[in-house]
Amino acid sequence: MIVPGSRDLGLLAREQAARYGARPAVIGIGETIDYATLADRAARIASFFAARGIRRGDRIGLLMNNRPEWVATFFGAAMAGAVIVAFSTWSKRDELAYLIADSGIKLIVSLDEFNGQSFAADLRSMPPLDVVLLGPDRNPGWTPWSAMLDGPPAVAGKPTRPEDDAIVIYTSGSSSRPKSVPLSHGGIIENGFAIGERQGYTEADRVLLPPPLFWSYGSANAMSAVLTHGAALVLQPRFEPSQALDLIERHRCTAIYTLPAITAALISHPDFRADRTASLRTGLTIGTPQDVVTAAEVLGAREICNVYGQTETYGNCCVTWHHWPLERRAACQGPPLPGVTIRIVDETTGAPVPAGAPGLIEVSGYVMRGYIGGSTDQNGAALTPDGYFRTGDMGELSDIGDIRFIGRTTEMIKKGGINISPAEVEDVLMRHPAIALAGVTSVPDPIQGELIAAFAIVKPGYTVTEADIVAHCRATASRYKVPDFISFQESLPVTATGKLMRRDLKPMAKALIA
Repeated sequence: MIVPGSRDLGLLAREQAARYGARPAVIGIGETIDYATLADRAARIASFFAARGIRRGDRIGLLMNNRPEWVATFFGAAMAGAVIVAFSTWSKRDELAYLIADSGIKLIVSLDEFNGQSFAADLRSMPPLDVVLLGPDRNPGWTPWSAMLDGPPAVAGKPTRPEDDAIVIYTSGSSSRPKSVPLSHGGIIENGFAIGERQGYTEADRVLLPPPLFWSYGSANAMSAVLTHGAALVLQPRFEPSQALDLIERHRCTAIYTLPAITAALISHPDFRADRTASLRTGLTIGTPQDVVTAAEVLGAREICNVYGQTETYGNCCVTWHHWPLERRAACQGPPLPGVTIRIVDETTGAPVPAGAPGLIEVSGYVMRGYIGGSTDQNGAALTPDGYFRTGDMGELSDIGDIRFIGRTTEMIKKGGINISPAEVEDVLMRHPAIALAGVTSVPDPIQGELIAAFAIVKPGYTVTEADIVAHCRATASRYKVPDFISFQESLPVTATGKLMRRDLKPMAKALIA
């Protein structure tokens, strides 16, 4: 595979257009754009931004779901030397008002409405802002998105420095407000290319992306991994299992970016058949070992890769190789990517621990330069003096350099003096043939400190009891991993793209002991 020479995302679009031309770059619902068209649209958008007074380093808001216009706007901003601030389409009006104020954007490119929410109405209620709107609902003075393509394409100018910000992504965490994470041009290109290499991408691949581009998993990871390899990115506007199956089958997708709840929704759908996803070969997922096995053996992405990372580390910092045996891919999240260093430190002393010993995961290399905006006060806690990012995760590093994620320190269950990872218990539950998805959290207990509460969705056509699950857990795992409470549910709290929200299990768990 040819490694792109560009370390500037605007120049990358031009480089790949020259190399791949008429090959499809982005496949949306009803529209496919090739590499040449993507670069041309980006250049015209860059010219529009320049005419609006956007200069290098200025920030542009982008509020849109997965669609080709998102990608073209992103690369247009890159060609102009501007920084995209990716806003979540799940943001409500008050949240959006905070994000706009905190980010300091000079212009926003927005969809008029999505999933029943009118972003146009939200923007009209806020202080005046330069708005480019995709859709019919506009104010006088707002610009239609299509008008950005009317002018001449901008010529290639002075390259942006690899260390310059390309995108700012807001990520939730322990704070009451989302944290503002800047990611650079060079980091996105280099780390994204390495992720594509771990998956075995070539220009022949077509990669389905159901999670949103406003996540680092979508933009810094999937988009970069695909486009640096000359492959095609297949965008699903919003995850829905029936449509996802149709897209895989119609476009003969060879890879998928999935999550455990997405995989569960696909394989549990009445229209799922193994032949419909037979074109899948590789992709990425997170989750328990059984989640990885299910994605490989049931969904059919036989070379799917297990990953570890967060927004602050460009989406992923560790990825397994696609050609490894499935047992190894399921058991760990792989070695660090090139240019990344992982260390495990003692939770109390901060000193490095031996290989195979659990501790806190710290990452250096492709790491954000520090939170910005209202999040800057968290940099002291997030970054060590020698440049490592404190992830807040527990894990262990094997003697051959593979990372194994244990769990979030904030999610760990402390039962009778034993630290228990919810993910480990979920893995035990998922090994039962009747369980489609499981979620685990803690409930307080005056004697043992905390107990384990488990919630499970049963696959269609199966009948299972609490006693069956307890017997399964006792037969397949250590006694401390057996849930103290089990509740069967029709659904579990997940994000719009199917990511399990364990914190929302807490009130459900408290209700079990009320």
